[in-house]
Amino acid sequence: MDAILPSVDFTPPLSEQESAVALETNGRTAPPGNDPRTAPANAPKGFIVRAALSNYGLWTALLTPGIITLAIRVEQVAGADFEAVYAAVLSVGATIGMFGNPVWGRLSDRTRSRFGRRRPWIALGAAAGVGGVAVVAFVPQVWALVLGWAIAQAGFNAALAAMMASVPDQVPVKDQGRVSGAFGAAVTGGILTGSMIAAITQNTTLMFMVPCALCLALAAQFALTFKDPQVDARGERFSLKEIGTTFVFNPRRHPDFGWAWLTKFLLVSGSLAPMAYMVYFLADRLDLSATEAGGIVGLLFTASYALQTAVALAGGWFSDRIGRRKPLFTASGLLAVTGLLLMAFAPNLPAIITAQLVLTVAGGLFAAVDGALVFQTLPNPAEPAKDLGIANLANGLPQTILPMVATAILAVGTGSNYTLLFCVSAVFSLLGAATVLQVRSVR
Repeated sequence: MDAILPSVDFTPPLSEQESAVALETNGRTAPPGNDPRTAPANAPKGFIVRAALSNYGLWTALLTPGIITLAIRVEQVAGADFEAVYAAVLSVGATIGMFGNPVWGRLSDRTRSRFGRRRPWIALGAAAGVGGVAVVAFVPQVWALVLGWAIAQAGFNAALAAMMASVPDQVPVKDQGRVSGAFGAAVTGGILTGSMIAAITQNTTLMFMVPCALCLALAAQFALTFKDPQVDARGERFSLKEIGTTFVFNPRRHPDFGWAWLTKFLLVSGSLAPMAYMVYFLADRLDLSATEAGGIVGLLFTASYALQTAVALAGGWFSDRIGRRKPLFTASGLLAVTGLLLMAFAPNLPAIITAQLVLTVAGGLFAAVDGALVFQTLPNPAEPAKDLGIANLANGLPQTILPMVATAILAVGTGSNYTLLFCVSAVFSLLGAATVLQVRSVR
């Protein structure tokens, strides 16, 4: 619609100083946090730590079932049909999470309440997510698994969308690398915590509810202390007709955001295959059973995620220190290419471990600056949550596409063609390292 309807600008001409600021912000009028004229000198005291802890709690509650306990619960409830039921539960949940995130984000942008516009979605989203997980944990019916996981995905994604949007609301550009690194570390930290909980107890209910208790405590500490400013300007009504436009942006009007989205999509696409297929790859390459391979992968990934968390935190700090994002993106992509090619042709376990080490550093560098690049290229910084939701699609779409593409690639030749799969993944990573150079407004 923006390209069709003419617009008339009644604003007065910009002064020389304002014109320079407009150029620095890519021609946008930015709210506090992204506008050099009004941004605070630093992030609010304690904000980054509290936000990262809340993010860590949300991801722990979401990823522990997604990676470990949901599969166990589905087998307990569904019996012999567990594979089909598990696929259905995951598909419904992933679809709601991926497409719900931008919608909740846009609703958060439009929220006008005495509690602010982010706090209600963080608090209620976390509570709804925990409620959905409780349905999965306590109701032994297939329909409850599907419904409960759908509610959990909707709730946690609503909270995560508002949480991400609070960063450009509150944090100036110079500190956003640290936030990006901390949020990236929160994801890997959530995976590590879930793995440790699963290792400590075999009680499925505890494996579901302990992460949820952690989530509620950490979300509460943020929501109760977070100074979420009220927006006085009356927001536009949100109609059902706008839901479709929630998933759309104009890359011609906002080319930097378009290039940032494409970079994110390509690098995520390149990184998925080793994570998703590592058990089967090890079993095939080293002639192991799936159980034996799974034990090795568990140890390998635990060490990898611990290292990736450290790299993400250090990389975010370093990015803020030098005031640059793109060099870390490019390094991440080139390291990913190296690691994927090493993995593709690895003849033994030491070579595979070496390849995984390189991929881990690449993943940590990506996590360190991923959020910062998106924050700094948002089309409308005054309403960031909707566009952050669109950016999140660059995470979700590769996960939806990978199973179909990987199945076709693995079937080439005599079958189990992991060499070709990882080489194709390397091409995606190389393209991602190149496309980030097209972003002009971020160094």
